[in-house]
Amino acid sequence: MATLTSRTRRIIAGGCGLALVVGAAAGFGGRHELNEAWLKYQWRDRHYNAAVMEKALMIAGGNPAEAQNESKEAVTIAEQFAQARTAPGIVAPGAYGNAFTQIQGLSHSAGTWKEVTGVPYNADDPRYRDYYSNSSGGAGHVTGRITGLAADSANHVYAAGADGGVWRSSQGGGAWTSIADTLPSLSGGDLQLAGDGSLWFATGESNTGATSFVGAGVYRLGTPSSGSFAPTDRVGGKELESTTIGRIRFGGGSTVFAATNRGIWYHAAGSKAGAWTFGFAPNPTWMPEIKDDAGNVLVPAGSNWGGNTASGPTDAAYKNIVNDIAVDPKNPKHVVAAIGWRSGDTYNGFYETNDFTTGPSGWHKLSVTLGGITNTSDVGYTTFAFSKTGDRLYAMVQQPSKIAGSSSLAGIFVSKTGSPKGPWNKIADAAQLHNSGSALDRKGYGVGVQAWYNQFLTVDPANQDHVWAGLEEVFETKDAGSHWSAVSPYWNFYFPCWNIDDAKNTCPLAGHPDQHSVAVGTRDGSPVVFFGNDGGVYRRPVNGKVNANGNATDLESTSTDGTLDALQYYSVSVGKETAGSGVVVSGGLQDNGTSNLRKVAADGTNGDTEMGSGFGGDGGDGAADPRQGCNQLQEYVYLAVKVTNNCATNPGALSEATATSWSLDPGDPNPRFIAPVGLDGANPDTAILGGQYVYTVPKVWAARDASAVKKVFDLGAGHQATAVSMQDGTAYVSWCGPCNNNGFTRGIATNAGGQWHQLTLASTFPNRFVQGLTIDPTNTQHAYAAINGFSRRFTEGPGAGVGHLYETTDGGASWTDTSGNLPDVPASAVKQLANGGVVLGTDLTTFYRAKGATTWQVLGTGLPLTVVMDLESAPDGNLYAATHGRGIWSIPTPR
Repeated sequence: MATLTSRTRRIIAGGCGLALVVGAAAGFGGRHELNEAWLKYQWRDRHYNAAVMEKALMIAGGNPAEAQNESKEAVTIAEQFAQARTAPGIVAPGAYGNAFTQIQGLSHSAGTWKEVTGVPYNADDPRYRDYYSNSSGGAGHVTGRITGLAADSANHVYAAGADGGVWRSSQGGGAWTSIADTLPSLSGGDLQLAGDGSLWFATGESNTGATSFVGAGVYRLGTPSSGSFAPTDRVGGKELESTTIGRIRFGGGSTVFAATNRGIWYHAAGSKAGAWTFGFAPNPTWMPEIKDDAGNVLVPAGSNWGGNTASGPTDAAYKNIVNDIAVDPKNPKHVVAAIGWRSGDTYNGFYETNDFTTGPSGWHKLSVTLGGITNTSDVGYTTFAFSKTGDRLYAMVQQPSKIAGSSSLAGIFVSKTGSPKGPWNKIADAAQLHNSGSALDRKGYGVGVQAWYNQFLTVDPANQDHVWAGLEEVFETKDAGSHWSAVSPYWNFYFPCWNIDDAKNTCPLAGHPDQHSVAVGTRDGSPVVFFGNDGGVYRRPVNGKVNANGNATDLESTSTDGTLDALQYYSVSVGKETAGSGVVVSGGLQDNGTSNLRKVAADGTNGDTEMGSGFGGDGGDGAADPRQGCNQLQEYVYLAVKVTNNCATNPGALSEATATSWSLDPGDPNPRFIAPVGLDGANPDTAILGGQYVYTVPKVWAARDASAVKKVFDLGAGHQATAVSMQDGTAYVSWCGPCNNNGFTRGIATNAGGQWHQLTLASTFPNRFVQGLTIDPTNTQHAYAAINGFSRRFTEGPGAGVGHLYETTDGGASWTDTSGNLPDVPASAVKQLANGGVVLGTDLTTFYRAKGATTWQVLGTGLPLTVVMDLESAPDGNLYAATHGRGIWSIPTPR
């Protein structure tokens, strides 16, 4: 690897996280002699503004103190998405279920939604190999994060998206069909096939990452090979609403266990009737009151559950997290649990009961040693895997005290007796896995750096020595840990086989990084293993082949036909096609860059064979010139904004001199992870950006560097912009700060009336996130604010207030709650249409209120009940919705 010097400190945004351009004359396998080597580091969930990226570069050079400081930021940013839905407190049980019930009582407006992004998305599309792209890295065709997998012996494989519901393939991957779109939550926690053939879907993703949603319980589908989930398939009642569920596990064929963020629960495996039974929680004083559907109290409110007060339970969500459950194959009453918070807490560790039916009193914390770690607060996020016979128990363990370092992996361990008491032998650590063909560096971003987020572990049912372990990469051992292979590496960059020219690139498919789920099944009579990660589902033979570096040569993506549309968009932008008819639809994605789909016709058909990605990493907010859709602004994260005039089309730029996109990053001191970006609705040549400061960019499409960005207002120290809107030079910008539950505050600034100033918001204006803003195109004194989070009934925190849409007609001097009959559900996006109507995007669907009307309708039909993050009125007469788990959809704009 090239040595870092002072002249190398330039940064580019790329990868699924941060990519650094490293200087020195170097080549890749002798094929390229470059003035600056195109070496890239992946910094998933370590996203920085320019100033912090500079520090990150020093980390890669080996500054351990800086490495610890910056990697600690990875955990901090993981909270920001959840903050919008919980601040100023936490979400109480029943919130989403209540909203779902309210939605069922609303009428629907005219129109039918059409899926726009149900086409293949090629992360290696050769059209988009600009300087800030990761195309050619080896991910292949991708989709969104897959958090659950299950497979049988008859070609059926099932995949759960992070917020995309459940998908079925009857050919071992490909030709996917969605089978859970009518459920009140599409947030995937786990997916398992029971012994009777039924499919169990646990909602509520438990990754504790930046974009995880709580769920609505567990659902059981008796005929998964042909049926679809329905709300009536819920197991039990509302006991597990508003939880996250990391794992569901079966014991003895008669009991199913759920590992939740509110302890361990269990239920009869053969039926959906009857309430879940509370099993155990290490900190019951931090539990909310939980009732069954009949109103019986299953768990009383704990003494530390503070309710709707200023001293409410700001830490309650972290006090009873169960990471995994393992049921002894030899004795189904013997159950083991890994319980603990990723950053460490006194309750962290392994727990055991020899008879779960005895209730909470039957559980006890084990006294074990894992390498040099005793079973204390330094045992973090853990995944278990029993061998089929129960003779071996494996465990992958994250170490909280290392969470700020280059790896937080304590190791992979095995108890060869099958007993959770051990003795536990370490069979892998970060260094050993690094040397098995990993694409990650040890210094700044080592193997297991995201062990608090990326984990799966499973044992080959036919061979107790054959184990697959998922971290950022997938590792395999066939001899119980004596030797490992990185069968699915992070990417192919800086491997000798890599070349930006496909004709010279001899690397096999690398797959996508950040692993979350695994399943072993059968395809066409042969055993295969499936990996679920931030890029979808990949498969290979159980007994596959590797090259000399230990990387699989037979890995395949199952997303080549585009039918698995679990893409997680933060934003959507639409503008007219440069040449010919139709529009360009682009959008920023969680861990999958920025997608471009060209030549989209008004009826939803398109002339582009597949989507490609002009920018790598996480794609944040963005904007496109409605007159010319390849004029694009795209944020990486933290306001690292790029501008392009040709959709970042490029056959292969290895230096900034040949790039077709340029950085406008203003170096703001305090932007949000996904910071707001927009255009002036009356003058799309002017852009507006929001961090701690508000910025405008006149003549934005001609801008080539940050000198074009003008600082116009300071929102205040510690404040971060959450939404921006501009019309004919008048702008409204919302902010929060502090943005977490402790001392949460929010506000709105504007230049309505001529001068920038902070608005004085009345006490009746909710103390929750202002997540969306829109201005009346005919009157800039008239604007709307969309409020995220739940109303006071479900938000346990001070000043939560009520309502989700507020309106001003006097430039923000006063605001009126115009929520009317809106269901109580978090809102993220709002648009006033040309006809005077208003559209609101929420966590469950999109709502419409016609001009002059006082009641809301669900907008159209056909849109899955999933999170709508952004709305865009397009020049083709359609309204586009960016969903965070089901791609981009469009509907004719109401007239």
